[in-house]
Amino acid sequence: MYADVQYYISLSILDPAEEVLAEHLDKEEEAERELEEKEPVTKARQSKPKKEDSSGETTKGSCLRELLSKTGLEDHYENKLTLSTVLEINADTTSDEPLTTMQSLPGVFLKRLMMANLNARSVKCMTTDQDVSYYGVGNLDTDTDNSNVINPLDLITALFLCSDGFLQQEMVQKMSMCQFAVPLLLPNCDTKQSTLMLWALRDIVRKFRPSSQMATNAFVEDRIVVSDIPMVSFVRLGESSLSKSQILNKLLSNPQQYHDTFVHHDMECGDVPLQISNGLVEISWYFPSGNRNIDMFTEPVAVANLRGDIRSFETQFSFLCQTSAAVYIFIDDFESDFKVLEGKITKAELFLVVNSQKKTLRVDTLKKMITNYRINPTNVIVKKKQNDAEFVKTLQSSVGDIIKKIKNRLTIENMVDMAHQFGILVDEDSDECQSARKMADEITRNIKDTIKFKDKQLPLQGQIWKEISQLEKERCRLKKAGDKDIEHYKSSLKKKVEELRKKQHKCDMSDAMARFISGMSRSGPERSYFLKWMRINLDNLSRQNLSALRDRYKDLCQNSPEKKDKIKDLDKQLSDCSLGLEHFLRELGQLYEAACSLPESGLQRNQMKLLPGLCAQMLLDGFPIELVDGDASNIPLKWISAVLTQLHTLVQSNSKIRVVTVLGVQSTGKSTLLNTMFGVQFAVSSGRCTRGAFMLLIKVNKELKEELKCDFIMIIDTEGLKSPELSQLDDSYEHDNELATLVIGLSDVTIINIAMENSTEMKDILQIVVHAFIRMKEVGKKPICHFVHQNVSDMSAHDNNMSDRKKLLEQLNEMTQAAARMEKKENITKFTDVMEYDPDTSSCYIPGLWHGTPPMSPVNAGYSEAVYGFKKTLMKDFRKCQSNDDLTGFLKWTQSLWEAVKFEKFIFSFRNSLVADAYSRLCSEYNGWEWAFQKKMYKWMVSAETKMSNIVMTDQHLQRSIRDVLQDLMIEASKKLSLGEKKIQDNLVKYFEKQDGHVNLVEKFKEDFVSSAKTLSKEIENTVKNKLLGAVEIKEGMTELNNIKSSQTSTLERKVVDLLQKCRQKKSGLSDDEALSKEFEIMWRNTLSEITFKGLQRRDVAQAAFLMLRDNLTTRGGLVNKMLVVNSLVDCGRKAFVLESESWWKQVKNFAKHGSSDYHRKKLQDLCDDIIRQCQEFVTQRVKSKTDYHNIHIKELLRIIDKTLQQHTQVQASEECEVSLKLHICGRAAIEFQKMHDHFIEDNDPRKCLEQSKNKYLTEFRDLFHNRDQCQKKAEEFSKLLQPAVQDYVTKMIGPDVVDEVKTGKGSEDYSTRGAFQFSILKQLLTDGKYEQYREYIKHYERFVKDWLFDQIVRRLSKDNGLKKLEIKHLSKIVKIIIAAISNVSNKTTVNNIKMFIGIICDALGEKLVFPKDALDSILMLILKDANKEQFAGYLTDCVREMEQSLAAEYDKGGDIKERLRSLPFKPHDEMFTSLFGCGEQCPFCGVPCEAGGIKHAKHHSSIHRSEGINGYRCRSSNKLVIEICSSLVVSGCTFSNAKTGGTFHPYKDYQKYYPDWLITGDSSIEASDYWKYVMTKFNERITEDRGGSTLPADIPEDWKALTPGDALKSMKRSFNMK
Repeated sequence: MYADVQYYISLSILDPAEEVLAEHLDKEEEAERELEEKEPVTKARQSKPKKEDSSGETTKGSCLRELLSKTGLEDHYENKLTLSTVLEINADTTSDEPLTTMQSLPGVFLKRLMMANLNARSVKCMTTDQDVSYYGVGNLDTDTDNSNVINPLDLITALFLCSDGFLQQEMVQKMSMCQFAVPLLLPNCDTKQSTLMLWALRDIVRKFRPSSQMATNAFVEDRIVVSDIPMVSFVRLGESSLSKSQILNKLLSNPQQYHDTFVHHDMECGDVPLQISNGLVEISWYFPSGNRNIDMFTEPVAVANLRGDIRSFETQFSFLCQTSAAVYIFIDDFESDFKVLEGKITKAELFLVVNSQKKTLRVDTLKKMITNYRINPTNVIVKKKQNDAEFVKTLQSSVGDIIKKIKNRLTIENMVDMAHQFGILVDEDSDECQSARKMADEITRNIKDTIKFKDKQLPLQGQIWKEISQLEKERCRLKKAGDKDIEHYKSSLKKKVEELRKKQHKCDMSDAMARFISGMSRSGPERSYFLKWMRINLDNLSRQNLSALRDRYKDLCQNSPEKKDKIKDLDKQLSDCSLGLEHFLRELGQLYEAACSLPESGLQRNQMKLLPGLCAQMLLDGFPIELVDGDASNIPLKWISAVLTQLHTLVQSNSKIRVVTVLGVQSTGKSTLLNTMFGVQFAVSSGRCTRGAFMLLIKVNKELKEELKCDFIMIIDTEGLKSPELSQLDDSYEHDNELATLVIGLSDVTIINIAMENSTEMKDILQIVVHAFIRMKEVGKKPICHFVHQNVSDMSAHDNNMSDRKKLLEQLNEMTQAAARMEKKENITKFTDVMEYDPDTSSCYIPGLWHGTPPMSPVNAGYSEAVYGFKKTLMKDFRKCQSNDDLTGFLKWTQSLWEAVKFEKFIFSFRNSLVADAYSRLCSEYNGWEWAFQKKMYKWMVSAETKMSNIVMTDQHLQRSIRDVLQDLMIEASKKLSLGEKKIQDNLVKYFEKQDGHVNLVEKFKEDFVSSAKTLSKEIENTVKNKLLGAVEIKEGMTELNNIKSSQTSTLERKVVDLLQKCRQKKSGLSDDEALSKEFEIMWRNTLSEITFKGLQRRDVAQAAFLMLRDNLTTRGGLVNKMLVVNSLVDCGRKAFVLESESWWKQVKNFAKHGSSDYHRKKLQDLCDDIIRQCQEFVTQRVKSKTDYHNIHIKELLRIIDKTLQQHTQVQASEECEVSLKLHICGRAAIEFQKMHDHFIEDNDPRKCLEQSKNKYLTEFRDLFHNRDQCQKKAEEFSKLLQPAVQDYVTKMIGPDVVDEVKTGKGSEDYSTRGAFQFSILKQLLTDGKYEQYREYIKHYERFVKDWLFDQIVRRLSKDNGLKKLEIKHLSKIVKIIIAAISNVSNKTTVNNIKMFIGIICDALGEKLVFPKDALDSILMLILKDANKEQFAGYLTDCVREMEQSLAAEYDKGGDIKERLRSLPFKPHDEMFTSLFGCGEQCPFCGVPCEAGGIKHAKHHSSIHRSEGINGYRCRSSNKLVIEICSSLVVSGCTFSNAKTGGTFHPYKDYQKYYPDWLITGDSSIEASDYWKYVMTKFNERITEDRGGSTLPADIPEDWKALTPGDALKSMKRSFNMK
């Protein structure tokens, strides 16, 4: 009867210590077997089974707590572990420290499991002294210490008990990938209840090919819990000598590929006694691949395994009997209690599995069991002497028969009712889960036709959104403008967008979206459950609806690629039929974007303000959200901006991020790579792969935030580039380029995923990627790049693939050259020019994902380990990253990059707010360094000039000439200039070494600023040289006069001394002053008659000026010389300067371009008038100084003229014009300087000067005769000499302080950079709203800016007596210096007379105060006796104090600030103008000024451009003012013609051919030039009137007319990146 009994073995769910591997024994081994059977069995097997509710089980509760405490999970028993906590990046993420404590085991298990590591269950503490124990013969009786080890099943059970539903679901998902058995019924020995893990299993989706599908080669893809897969269960009754788990592993494994699905006794720590996992029911599945040669079963089957003795776990056993197709009971001990089988009502077919080799086997008992418990005799499987392989085949045959004949199959989802009957909990029974499911089901249950559902319930994202996306791109690219006016065309596009938005407004919020928003608004867990249910339900729908379409689509792409129309149609159908969570989120985005076009105060707009917060919370909870809508190829920027801004707020601005992106061909494992590396769940080939890009956040633990310098890691997953399906579509390449450029630009680390088997696709993706990297180099973004080679067969691939890496680099170089040509970057010739790339360290080799043939293959352990190794590399990269962006920075990058992408022409753009901000900061810093350098050199120069002025007195080596001193000073200046220049360059190096402020974005401008520093140094050197040469010339020019005065003083001093001696000898009769005066008068007359008075020779200033002018023009041609000879300099100066009309040909050309024959002449006249004005100011200041004329004055005038003409390259002055202008200015100056010179000669007539000093000599003579003390008198005289010197010092020092005051005080941000300065001017113009001011700004920009800046400085100094405070400050400073000098001299013992005292003081102050020689000589004369130096010092100090009070009172009176500022030798307004005016270049099309920083820059650029009509340009055919803006024209198909092009028409797009120094970026938005559109609209008529003639007003677009001053200001703030 038992001859044909089948033999089976089952996996014991007992403690693995009870599991003994059944061995193949024969009779010869009988004795050995008997000996083995006599050995004591484990306590677990000896102990009698206890019922679940018996008192013996009460210790299990404490056992659970003890185990949780030991493993560090105690706190999580109540406060569950969450998925986000587990995925958090912490110190252990890439740590390989050995495990030394039990508390570290759960973390390591989860870390490995989240990376789908096949060795996740092999976690064990290593002892500190010895990793491996060796047991000799003497240690046979020694028990292993199990105090520091844990059975993997206990660890898994503990973790499931301590995890929330979402972590459980993720753990099950990863365990399923590894082909680990997963919990079906989870026991809790504390509460003595089990839980059906339905929710945890809910997310498993498997793909297989049953026998029914073999003919069609089609796969079945389904969610496990709803699949009607028959389940067979394996349990143990009493003892079993067979290892149930090992037999099951063999049952489920191909013979060639064994895999440990179930934990068993012989695994690491598998022999450790179970503490909390008895009663656990695990489940695994077998899925056929459709290959009969390797499939164990032709249909899928679920295998359940109960751990422990069924007598202790009747509930679990009963449940399995009701839900399984068959239950296999492993039994050896027939003396056991079989009551558990009595009266058992079972739907499952029962099988007994026995081992005939066990002596406990009793045939009679077995027969009785079969009879008593109604077991089919054929269902008894006895393992005899055959080996395990034969036994497993028999078991497989039995299971296969069960699968074939079973009719009623129970899905896991349908096991819920049965679980409730047996008092088993169900994890989905929680209120949050059920409520969320109900809400999700209400949305998805009625979806029958996806297309209709989307049209009705999600209407905003359909055709309307796609049209808006197309219009946005067309607005940037202007491809279809044809011959339409660009601005009118752009306005029409804007109007169409507004109309489409209105269409969106008219759509009421659908019922589905209202329910979706309601679900999203729930509390944390309920919201997460809702989103999961939505995704589950929608994925289920997609699998039903898309499988047939997808198969047809792939078939067409692979077999009939020429049928592009059909492929395109199918792609549209796939897009239309796809429905996922992203579509609902898209609709949220469109609801929000549509509302944003409504008035800000509108109710609907305010209602939609809540939506971004919901999505931000979703992102924070770990759900991915769509960044790029792949269907519309667009980013809803307002929506994404609002979401990220809300998220920034949610995390309290702690939102610094590192961004990692993966790019690669479709279906090469990009998403799987990210999922494995970070434990996340991006969609992997479920339904149609969604086009676009998704982003997801992973938190960084507090302990790593400082090290990684971020709070989150953002992962961006993208659709496949050059995907086989999409490659047939027209816009595929364009779409791929856009996506690659965007995500590479956003990344800190870019992973290029390459599947090794397809070299053609690899070449295609490399081309796209290289383009993107070149574009990023332009912007200064330098993402770290890794090439990941997947599906590498050999793990020594890195060593063996040296030739492959060399080949890859060659391909990269080839692609780089091709891409560089297309991007017009010919200087880039190899990949390493674009970025740092080391073929050895930047390439990672990863083996194939699966170990074996799917669907039964687990994840390859080598794959997980290679990915883990790569993850460690990424962590090192994050530490090296330059950027320090938070979410707001990421958002700005996204906005700027996407705008640049839409323009197709990716050039460096200051419209990128991050770039603009970084550049502005750099300019501001540089301006500070530049000003510090200039200020330092100015103060040195003032000191050097003063030194030169005092040269005769202060130079100790009188034999040295003044030219020698000049040479020494020039050498000193050269050293100081070199140091100053080096300091700026060192500051630049330090600045670019910083890790913040986005300095990397503007690194390309570093050389511009280095060049600017050199140029500045050169300019200062020239200024210093000119100033010092001027001082020398003046000093030399005054030598004759000083010699005359010195000679006269010396003569008179000698005569007075002689008279004094004479009078003292005849004292009688000279007692009164009258008598002395008579004697003095006789001497005076006699002396004057003896002196020969020879005054200064009168110079012909006009002749001197003419010689200077001739030297200046010496290199010019004959025409210049002729003009110089023919024209009288003085006559030229007397008549007004008016340019003559140009030749008729030039007038024709001017008319053709500008509509005016006189255009160029007027512009040149304006320039000449401005130069004349500058020169006249210089002349006026010199005349006011009442000094003598020196040739340096004319040289300075000529320098001003030359410099200004060189700066204004747009208005070319002919040689004839230049000579005429110089003749006029020099002639006019010569007249003024001649008068000044004549006055000086008259004022310095020797006899006149001597007569003026007569009374002083008389007074000195009387005092000396009467021996009166000279101290007080000389102190008073010296203080009077000091007063003008002090005033001169204050005047010289005050200029730089005025600049500091304006640059650092309130409103200083207006002067920090040229862009900020432009903004402040335009804002003021807008506020005033006067056409006359705008006209002056546009027509006479330089003059306007100078006057405006001067007025601003005057206004600034007028507040709070700013100028007076600065004057008093410097007065106090110099007085302190003077008094300190007096004190120092009075303490010197060697000083014994007033003359020496004064001389030493002058020496001490010689670099700060100028002491006129004649005045000083006058004081020092006739000091004939020693004086009390302390007394003199006291008098002098008092006099200096009085002088201070006198000057302070004078400064307090104030006066005209404008005049005081203009009289300063250092003019703050001129200095600030030079700094803020910059290079002076203006846009060649619209005339806006360049804002580039530094003196030397490679490219000119402006933040905002204006309509050409504002400059008065009109259309040739209609005579109407034109409204085109050059920032629109440069991206259009329009052409221009001017003198540069030689009258031929040239495309605006290629403007750099003629204007290579200019960078004009396309308007990134319609609103960018709203400022000038408003101005053009407001003053259209006035500009027309000014233009005169036949000019007609411009046709203004309607949307321009609606602009307000507020719109204009908002536009300007955005353009200049102002807050």
